[in-house]
Amino acid sequence: MKIVDSQVHIWGADTPERPWPARHPPHREPLDKLELAAEMDKAGVHRAVIVPPSWEGDRNDLANDAATTHPDRFATMGRFDPDAPGARETIKDWKKQPGMLGMRFTFHTDVLRQPLIDGRFDWVWGEMEKLGIPAMVLFHHEYMHLADQLAGRYPGLRLVLDHLGLKSAKDVSEATNFATLDNVLALAKRPNVAAKVSAMPCYADDKTYPFKSVHPHIRRVFDAFGPRRTFWGTDWSRLPCSYRQGVTMFTEEMPWLKGQDLDWVMGRGVCEWLGWKL
Repeated sequence: MKIVDSQVHIWGADTPERPWPARHPPHREPLDKLELAAEMDKAGVHRAVIVPPSWEGDRNDLANDAATTHPDRFATMGRFDPDAPGARETIKDWKKQPGMLGMRFTFHTDVLRQPLIDGRFDWVWGEMEKLGIPAMVLFHHEYMHLADQLAGRYPGLRLVLDHLGLKSAKDVSEATNFATLDNVLALAKRPNVAAKVSAMPCYADDKTYPFKSVHPHIRRVFDAFGPRRTFWGTDWSRLPCSYRQGVTMFTEEMPWLKGQDLDWVMGRGVCEWLGWKL
Protein backbone atom coordinates (compact mmCIF):
# COMPACT_ATOMS: atom_id res chain seq x y z
CA MET A 1 0.00 0.00 0.00
CA LYS A 2 1.30 3.42 -0.97
CA ILE A 3 0.91 6.02 1.77
CA VAL A 4 0.33 9.44 0.18
CA ASP A 5 -0.22 12.51 2.34
CA SER A 6 -2.82 14.76 0.71
CA GLN A 7 -1.51 17.90 2.43
CA VAL A 8 1.82 19.12 3.72
CA HIS A 9 3.48 22.55 3.71
CA ILE A 10 7.03 23.70 3.21
CA TRP A 11 8.13 27.32 3.44
CA GLY A 12 11.10 29.62 3.82
CA ALA A 13 11.84 32.55 6.08
CA ASP A 14 10.21 35.97 5.83
CA THR A 15 13.08 38.09 4.51
CA PRO A 16 13.47 41.36 2.54
CA GLU A 17 14.47 39.24 -0.45
CA ARG A 18 11.44 36.98 -0.07
CA PRO A 19 8.82 38.90 1.93
CA TRP A 20 5.49 37.56 3.08
CA PRO A 21 2.18 39.42 2.90
CA ALA A 22 0.60 40.37 6.22
CA ARG A 23 -1.85 37.45 6.52
CA HIS A 24 -1.23 35.26 9.55
CA PRO A 25 1.68 33.56 11.34
CA PRO A 26 3.14 30.22 10.22
CA HIS A 27 2.73 26.92 12.03
CA ARG A 28 6.37 26.96 13.17
CA GLU A 29 9.87 27.92 12.03
CA PRO A 30 10.69 27.42 8.32
CA LEU A 31 10.34 23.86 7.05
CA ASP A 32 12.20 22.71 3.94
CA LYS A 33 11.94 19.73 1.60
CA LEU A 34 14.86 17.87 3.20
CA GLU A 35 13.40 17.95 6.71
CA LEU A 36 10.00 16.96 5.36
CA ALA A 37 11.44 14.04 3.36
CA ALA A 38 13.34 12.80 6.42
CA GLU A 39 10.17 12.89 8.54
CA MET A 40 8.23 11.09 5.80
CA ASP A 41 10.85 8.34 5.79
CA LYS A 42 10.52 7.86 9.55
CA ALA A 43 6.72 7.83 9.32
CA GLY A 44 6.52 5.44 6.37
CA VAL A 45 4.97 8.01 4.04
CA HIS A 46 5.88 7.40 0.39
CA ARG A 47 4.58 10.59 -1.23
CA ALA A 48 3.11 13.94 -0.30
CA VAL A 49 1.14 16.66 -2.01
CA ILE A 50 2.75 20.00 -1.18
CA VAL A 51 0.28 22.80 -0.64
CA PRO A 52 2.09 26.16 -0.46
CA PRO A 53 0.93 27.95 2.72
CA SER A 54 -1.11 31.13 2.58
CA TRP A 55 1.25 33.05 4.87
CA GLU A 56 3.87 33.09 2.08
CA GLY A 57 1.48 34.65 -0.40
CA ASP A 58 0.63 33.28 -3.82
CA ARG A 59 4.01 31.74 -4.54
CA ASN A 60 4.93 28.18 -5.49
CA ASP A 61 8.72 28.34 -5.89
CA LEU A 62 9.74 26.06 -3.02
CA ALA A 63 7.04 23.50 -3.76
CA ASN A 64 7.91 23.44 -7.46
CA ASP A 65 11.58 22.98 -6.61
CA ALA A 66 10.78 20.01 -4.38
CA ALA A 67 8.54 18.44 -7.04
CA THR A 68 11.21 18.98 -9.70
CA THR A 69 14.11 17.53 -7.71
CA HIS A 70 12.09 14.70 -6.10
CA PRO A 71 9.29 13.86 -8.57
CA ASP A 72 8.87 10.41 -7.04
CA ARG A 73 8.02 11.95 -3.66
CA PHE A 74 6.46 15.37 -4.14
CA ALA A 75 3.87 17.08 -6.31
CA THR A 76 2.23 20.49 -5.98
CA MET A 77 -1.25 21.96 -5.73
CA GLY A 78 -0.18 25.52 -6.46
CA ARG A 79 -1.52 28.90 -5.43
CA PHE A 80 -2.93 31.14 -8.15
CA ASP A 81 -3.76 34.84 -8.06
CA PRO A 82 -6.58 35.66 -10.51
CA ASP A 83 -5.65 39.35 -10.35
CA ALA A 84 -1.95 38.88 -11.15
CA PRO A 85 -0.65 40.40 -14.41
CA GLY A 86 -0.83 37.78 -17.16
CA ALA A 87 -3.00 35.42 -15.09
CA ARG A 88 -5.18 34.48 -18.08
CA GLU A 89 -2.08 33.40 -19.99
CA THR A 90 -0.43 31.71 -17.03
CA ILE A 91 -3.38 29.40 -16.43
CA LYS A 92 -3.15 27.97 -19.96
CA ASP A 93 0.21 26.33 -19.21
CA TRP A 94 -0.41 25.61 -15.54
CA LYS A 95 -0.05 21.84 -15.67
CA LYS A 96 3.05 22.06 -17.85
CA GLN A 97 5.01 23.01 -14.72
CA PRO A 98 6.92 19.93 -13.45
CA GLY A 99 5.00 18.22 -10.68
CA MET A 100 2.07 20.64 -10.81
CA LEU A 101 -1.21 18.75 -10.31
CA GLY A 102 -3.67 21.60 -9.83
CA MET A 103 -4.51 24.63 -7.70
CA ARG A 104 -5.33 25.31 -4.07
CA PHE A 105 -7.50 28.18 -2.85
CA THR A 106 -8.13 29.24 0.74
CA PHE A 107 -11.32 31.15 1.56
CA HIS A 108 -11.24 30.76 5.34
CA THR A 109 -10.55 34.38 6.34
CA ASP A 110 -12.28 37.64 5.45
CA VAL A 111 -9.24 38.87 3.51
CA LEU A 112 -8.88 35.67 1.50
CA ARG A 113 -12.63 35.24 0.96
CA GLN A 114 -13.35 38.74 -0.35
CA PRO A 115 -11.99 38.24 -3.90
CA LEU A 116 -14.30 35.22 -4.27
CA ILE A 117 -17.31 37.20 -3.06
CA ASP A 118 -16.35 40.10 -5.35
CA GLY A 119 -16.45 37.77 -8.36
CA ARG A 120 -12.76 38.03 -9.18
CA PHE A 121 -12.54 34.23 -9.35
CA ASP A 122 -15.53 33.81 -11.67
CA TRP A 123 -13.43 33.45 -14.82
CA VAL A 124 -10.99 31.02 -13.18
CA TRP A 125 -13.39 28.13 -12.54
CA GLY A 126 -14.48 27.79 -16.16
CA GLU A 127 -10.88 27.84 -17.35
CA MET A 128 -9.93 25.17 -14.81
CA GLU A 129 -12.79 22.96 -15.93
CA LYS A 130 -11.83 23.39 -19.58
CA LEU A 131 -8.15 22.69 -18.93
CA GLY A 132 -8.69 19.77 -16.55
CA ILE A 133 -7.11 21.49 -13.54
CA PRO A 134 -8.43 20.15 -10.21
CA ALA A 135 -8.71 22.36 -7.13
CA MET A 136 -8.33 21.98 -3.39
CA VAL A 137 -10.52 24.54 -1.62
CA LEU A 138 -10.87 25.60 2.00
CA PHE A 139 -14.34 26.86 2.93
CA HIS A 140 -15.74 26.96 6.43
CA HIS A 141 -19.12 25.32 6.95
CA GLU A 142 -21.17 28.49 6.74
CA TYR A 143 -19.76 29.10 3.26
CA MET A 144 -19.92 25.50 2.04
CA HIS A 145 -22.92 26.42 -0.13
CA LEU A 146 -20.47 28.37 -2.31
CA ALA A 147 -18.49 25.19 -2.95
CA ASP A 148 -21.73 23.40 -3.74
CA GLN A 149 -22.63 26.10 -6.26
CA LEU A 150 -19.22 25.77 -7.90
CA ALA A 151 -19.53 22.01 -8.16
CA GLY A 152 -22.99 22.28 -9.70
CA ARG A 153 -22.08 25.03 -12.15
CA TYR A 154 -18.87 23.31 -13.30
CA PRO A 155 -19.50 19.55 -13.18
CA GLY A 156 -16.20 18.83 -14.95
CA LEU A 157 -14.20 20.65 -12.28
CA ARG A 158 -12.82 18.32 -9.63
CA LEU A 159 -12.94 19.86 -6.16
CA VAL A 160 -11.40 18.62 -2.90
CA LEU A 161 -12.74 20.04 0.38
CA ASP A 162 -9.82 20.71 2.69
CA HIS A 163 -9.87 19.71 6.38
CA LEU A 164 -13.64 19.12 6.10
CA GLY A 165 -14.08 22.89 6.34
CA LEU A 166 -13.25 22.82 10.06
CA LYS A 167 -12.12 25.89 11.98
CA SER A 168 -9.00 26.15 14.09
CA ALA A 169 -9.38 24.24 17.33
CA LYS A 170 -8.06 27.35 19.09
CA ASP A 171 -11.32 29.06 18.16
CA VAL A 172 -13.98 26.37 18.63
CA SER A 173 -14.54 23.05 20.37
CA GLU A 174 -14.80 19.69 18.63
CA ALA A 175 -18.55 19.60 19.28
CA THR A 176 -19.06 23.04 17.72
CA ASN A 177 -16.80 22.25 14.78
CA PHE A 178 -18.57 19.04 13.85
CA ALA A 179 -22.11 20.21 14.69
CA THR A 180 -22.47 21.48 11.11
CA LEU A 181 -20.64 18.62 9.37
CA ASP A 182 -23.85 17.96 7.44
CA ASN A 183 -22.98 21.06 5.38
CA VAL A 184 -19.99 19.11 4.09
CA LEU A 185 -21.70 15.73 3.76
CA ALA A 186 -24.37 17.33 1.58
CA LEU A 187 -21.74 17.81 -1.14
CA ALA A 188 -21.19 14.06 -1.42
CA LYS A 189 -24.09 14.09 -3.89
CA ARG A 190 -21.76 15.90 -6.30
CA PRO A 191 -19.60 13.28 -8.10
CA ASN A 192 -16.95 15.93 -8.77
CA VAL A 193 -16.38 16.63 -5.05
CA ALA A 194 -14.04 14.77 -2.69
CA ALA A 195 -13.15 15.39 0.96
CA LYS A 196 -9.85 15.46 2.84
CA VAL A 197 -9.94 13.96 6.32
CA SER A 198 -6.74 15.87 6.94
CA ALA A 199 -5.28 17.21 10.21
CA MET A 200 -7.98 15.36 12.15
CA PRO A 201 -5.98 15.14 15.42
CA CYS A 202 -5.92 18.95 15.43
CA TYR A 203 -9.71 19.07 15.87
CA ALA A 204 -10.08 16.46 18.62
CA ASP A 205 -11.11 17.40 22.15
CA ASP A 206 -9.52 14.09 23.09
CA LYS A 207 -5.93 15.37 23.13
CA THR A 208 -4.19 12.00 23.27
CA TYR A 209 -3.43 9.48 20.53
CA PRO A 210 -5.34 7.87 18.83
CA PHE A 211 -7.81 10.79 19.17
CA LYS A 212 -10.81 8.48 19.28
CA SER A 213 -13.30 11.30 19.73
CA VAL A 214 -13.00 12.24 16.04
CA HIS A 215 -13.21 8.69 14.67
CA PRO A 216 -17.04 8.72 14.39
CA HIS A 217 -16.87 11.95 12.38
CA ILE A 218 -14.33 10.40 10.02
CA ARG A 219 -16.61 7.40 9.61
CA ARG A 220 -19.52 9.67 8.64
CA VAL A 221 -17.40 11.30 5.95
CA PHE A 222 -16.24 7.91 4.67
CA ASP A 223 -19.82 6.61 4.56
CA ALA A 224 -20.95 9.69 2.61
CA PHE A 225 -18.11 10.11 0.12
CA GLY A 226 -16.88 6.51 -0.08
CA PRO A 227 -13.28 5.26 -0.10
CA ARG A 228 -12.40 6.73 -3.50
CA ARG A 229 -13.37 10.30 -2.52
CA THR A 230 -12.10 10.36 1.08
CA PHE A 231 -8.43 11.35 1.29
CA TRP A 232 -6.16 10.96 4.32
CA GLY A 233 -3.73 13.77 5.09
CA THR A 234 -1.88 15.28 8.02
CA ASP A 235 -0.95 18.95 7.53
CA TRP A 236 2.07 17.61 9.41
CA SER A 237 3.60 20.93 10.48
CA ARG A 238 0.75 21.49 12.96
CA LEU A 239 0.01 17.94 14.11
CA PRO A 240 -0.25 17.51 17.91
CA CYS A 241 1.35 14.07 17.56
CA SER A 242 4.17 12.39 15.66
CA TYR A 243 3.97 12.00 11.89
CA ARG A 244 3.94 8.23 12.35
CA GLN A 245 0.95 8.47 14.69
CA GLY A 246 -0.81 10.59 12.07
CA VAL A 247 -0.51 7.53 9.82
CA THR A 248 -1.29 4.75 12.28
CA MET A 249 -4.34 6.56 13.62
CA PHE A 250 -5.93 5.48 10.33
CA THR A 251 -4.04 2.28 9.48
CA GLU A 252 -4.14 0.65 12.94
CA GLU A 253 -6.79 2.32 15.08
CA MET A 254 -9.90 2.18 12.86
CA PRO A 255 -10.81 -1.50 12.50
CA TRP A 256 -13.63 -0.68 10.08
CA LEU A 257 -11.13 0.81 7.60
CA LYS A 258 -9.29 -2.07 5.96
CA GLY A 259 -8.42 -3.83 2.71
CA GLN A 260 -8.96 -1.94 -0.51
CA ASP A 261 -10.90 0.78 1.30
CA LEU A 262 -7.80 1.56 3.36
CA ASP A 263 -5.65 1.54 0.23
CA TRP A 264 -7.90 4.12 -1.43
CA VAL A 265 -8.14 6.40 1.61
CA MET A 266 -4.41 6.35 2.40
CA GLY A 267 -3.19 7.36 -1.03
CA ARG A 268 -4.55 5.67 -4.09
CA GLY A 269 -7.67 7.84 -4.12
CA VAL A 270 -5.96 11.23 -4.05
CA CYS A 271 -3.42 10.14 -6.67
CA GLU A 272 -6.12 9.01 -9.08
CA TRP A 273 -8.26 12.10 -8.38
CA LEU A 274 -5.39 14.48 -9.11
CA GLY A 275 -3.82 12.46 -11.92
CA TRP A 276 -0.57 11.62 -10.10
CA LYS A 277 0.35 8.22 -11.48
CA LEU A 278 1.38 5.61 -8.94
